[in-house]
Amino acid sequence: MYTRMARSALAHSLFAFLLSLSFIPSSHASPPSSTFLFGGCTQQRYAADSAYESNLDSLLTSLLNSATYSSYNNFTVEGSSPQDVVYGLYQCRGDLSMPDCATCVARAVVRAGELCPKACGGAVQLEGCYAKYDNDSFLGVEDKTVVMKKCGPSDGYEAGPMGQRDAVLASLASGGGQYRTGGSGEVQGSAQCVGDLSAVECQDCLSEAIGRLKSECGTAVFGDMFLGKCYARYSTGGSGQHVYPQGHERESTDEGSKTFAIIIGLLAGVALLIIFVAFIRKVFEGNGK
Repeated sequence: MYTRMARSALAHSLFAFLLSLSFIPSSHASPPSSTFLFGGCTQQRYAADSAYESNLDSLLTSLLNSATYSSYNNFTVEGSSPQDVVYGLYQCRGDLSMPDCATCVARAVVRAGELCPKACGGAVQLEGCYAKYDNDSFLGVEDKTVVMKKCGPSDGYEAGPMGQRDAVLASLASGGGQYRTGGSGEVQGSAQCVGDLSAVECQDCLSEAIGRLKSECGTAVFGDMFLGKCYARYSTGGSGQHVYPQGHERESTDEGSKTFAIIIGLLAGVALLIIFVAFIRKVFEGNGK
């Protein structure tokens, strides 16, 4: 009983402390990668202090831990009963540095908690990363549902920019890999699949997103098409979308590095605490014999 209580208290304390990192004041503006794009929650809710809540805390802590060294990962936390199982994943934009990735995922997890209190499932897409959890398995499942579409104003169908746009989208469609970028003239584009899709599923999802982006955004100067498991985007030099001042990007990296160092130090401390709890448990077991 002592061991279960200690582990539960440790998990809750760790998760609460990790979340508090996102509220540490900073002299710099929030990094562009933390810009909120969309989020959603499931209707089903869990009870306070339930096994599901404990498992969810463990899963989100695993996401935060993994984001300090990997740009994508998924986890499944098993429960004593099927309804206590929780699934989750995160993914950072393909060009994001590891410090910025860790910062972005921490902010996404916090935002999910704010948007979806006590909900069994939640998903948040920030400019630089995506995080999702649910009690219904979605890992490895292709999803081409449109979750966000945004089209800019029309440019009057100028042949130059639209020809460049079409060339960029064609390049993204024919490219390989989970994360793709391309440019032609003043038009820049990017596309990415969630890492749990196979290469074939990724191509299928991106073909759908790119086709919808071209047809539904028409002659818009910028466009975003986010499906359940992939996205495609483009912008022109004058649209003001997806473009940030170079100095701001440097500030973002500095802030990400600081948060990265804090998270690494915290996780090292937690590892020592877990060892200490295990040692105390062995002492109690030894005295009980």
